[in-house]
Amino acid sequence: MSTKQPIIVGLDIGTTKVVAIAGRKNEFGKLEILGFGKVESAGVSHGVVMNIEQCIQSIEQAVKKCLESNPDLEINEVYVGIAGQHIKSMQTRGDRVRVNADDVINKEDIDLLVRDQYKTYIPAGDQIIDIVPQDFVVDSTPNVLEPIGMNGVKIGANFHIITGDRNAIRNIKRCVDKAALVTRDLVLQPLASAAAVMNDEDLEAGVAIVDIGGGTTDMAVFYDGILKHTAVIPYAGVNITNDIRSGLGVLRAQAEQMKVQFGMALAAEANDNAYITIPGLRGLPAKEISAKNLAHIIQARTQEILDYVLYHLKQIGLDKKLYGGIILTGGGSQLKHIIQLTEYVTGLGARIGYPNEHLAGGYADKLMNPMYSTCIGLILRGYHDFENGKMKFVGDGGNYISQAVAETDDDELQQEEELTDDKQNKRSEKMKKLFDGLKGKFMSLFEEVEDEEME
Repeated sequence: MSTKQPIIVGLDIGTTKVVAIAGRKNEFGKLEILGFGKVESAGVSHGVVMNIEQCIQSIEQAVKKCLESNPDLEINEVYVGIAGQHIKSMQTRGDRVRVNADDVINKEDIDLLVRDQYKTYIPAGDQIIDIVPQDFVVDSTPNVLEPIGMNGVKIGANFHIITGDRNAIRNIKRCVDKAALVTRDLVLQPLASAAAVMNDEDLEAGVAIVDIGGGTTDMAVFYDGILKHTAVIPYAGVNITNDIRSGLGVLRAQAEQMKVQFGMALAAEANDNAYITIPGLRGLPAKEISAKNLAHIIQARTQEILDYVLYHLKQIGLDKKLYGGIILTGGGSQLKHIIQLTEYVTGLGARIGYPNEHLAGGYADKLMNPMYSTCIGLILRGYHDFENGKMKFVGDGGNYISQAVAETDDDELQQEEELTDDKQNKRSEKMKKLFDGLKGKFMSLFEEVEDEEME
């Protein structure tokens, strides 16, 4: 295992669970899981923090379990997933005339073009979470996916801008801060899930990633290798459980257990003669509940969620063009017969997306569950930033997130530090030019973290 790779931790703060997973890439480029912690979530509803104290406790317990699974691990910084019905997305177009037109287009030109998009008008009270370049135009050459190295006077691009409610974002950051952790970046959950379950073939064919979680159903649509659309639908597993609870007159815990054990998304497949026995409350007689009725309730809500998915696909004109179909992931994708219902409602092929695309052995079996897609995707997003030297903007101003360097041998460590100092000095000069005029302060470049190598 390469000890020069950083240890990246993904933190998925969901409505039903909080998961912390620590991972590091090995020499084959596969993700090795170093720690895993999962607890029931408290204080979060439909992806939005409703109770700060309860949410902090859930985060602390998840991180504690992660540390218990590997005593050599130290966790200081995390990549955090964000969702909720306050999330919105929009398309913009940006152009920039280059000063040094004789030089080839470099990464700094792209960064300046992205930075300009932070001036885009967004509604009061909202904040930009992420800006994703889709395709570029160099002079009169359209549909350029990788403009670096080309010549041109004018460079433009289409952007997908993701925004969210400023206070909801602050509350998530506050919870992570109070749990004695640093938020390295906030990542939209459907983009994280997509990174975990999708490969290059899916990207080319065109797919819709549908992550049916506890509180929200997250969507990311890719076509022609480009992110075309993101959406957060405020209906998911919790709504199905609540429907069962009110429709059959049972407790929430009983409704959840019935959904997981006996639930199916197609009522036609349920056995007419099958009944589920629920113990009576405080001496009342036991209840007999028809499996067919249970399936009807689940199908009605699941179909509503899939109708929203189809609505979003029609909005962008891709309801008949996604040859890769729909990839279902998240805990809700484990419902029986959900693939058949998805194909029936949308008319597109469907499959379950497991987050094993980039995992090495070891923990892989335990994590072979769609509910961990977001968390593993957060680690992969962290590695994408690390490998590309990418700058991220989080919080109120422009914050620069530095790259982590894991422990090396004692002889190498000093050389590594000297090299890092040189790079940082050169980079800081560039940064002054690049971010002149941006409000807010940069997050301080964090020092090298010494991580003991796993035995």
